[in-house]
Amino acid sequence: MLPILVQIGFFKLYTFGIFLALAFFWGCYYIWKNIQLTSFKEDDVFDAIFMALFGGIIISRLVHVVFHFSDFGFNILKILLVNGYPGFSFWGFVLGFFIAMGMYCNNNKLKFEELIDYVVPPLFLAIAISKLGSFFAGVEVGTKTTFPLAIKYAAFDGLRHVTPLYEALLLFLAVWIAHRLIFTIRREVISRGFLMLFFFWYLSAVYFAFD
Repeated sequence: MLPILVQIGFFKLYTFGIFLALAFFWGCYYIWKNIQLTSFKEDDVFDAIFMALFGGIIISRLVHVVFHFSDFGFNILKILLVNGYPGFSFWGFVLGFFIAMGMYCNNNKLKFEELIDYVVPPLFLAIAISKLGSFFAGVEVGTKTTFPLAIKYAAFDGLRHVTPLYEALLLFLAVWIAHRLIFTIRREVISRGFLMLFFFWYLSAVYFAFD
């Protein structure tokens, strides 16, 4: 695939990094559009989002360290020096994101169960875009297959499933479903906070099916 999108001398733009940036900006834009439907203040919502991202990154790193403790031990420098000792836990980030947002909402008297319904579709979108980045950058490699829809990855033998592409397509579908469910919730057909349960169920199902 294409791990480096642009290289000019020592300057490099990594494909996966570009997609992560796109995921962040499109996710923020989608959240901004969603909160126009609510009485929440933009400043409050984006403060909650940035605190959730910060909490997600910290928990993600700590979970990775715990599961790879033999590589890190109690060496604080190894834990802090992400460039030299890389590694983050995806599920650690997801849990940290929700926990940090819940704590922020509780401390600032925001209705978490109401706000989270408007955050879930953009979160699905951000993860879907990052999965596309994984596909184009060759970060995630599927198992060997004879299935017609397969590609050859450098440094890997045989043809491989395009697993991150499958996941991305299903997550884009989740964006549409979650967006439609928002209006069902607004009509009070479904209770507030339902989309958080839908998020964990759907994302777990996708990961379980392919991983």
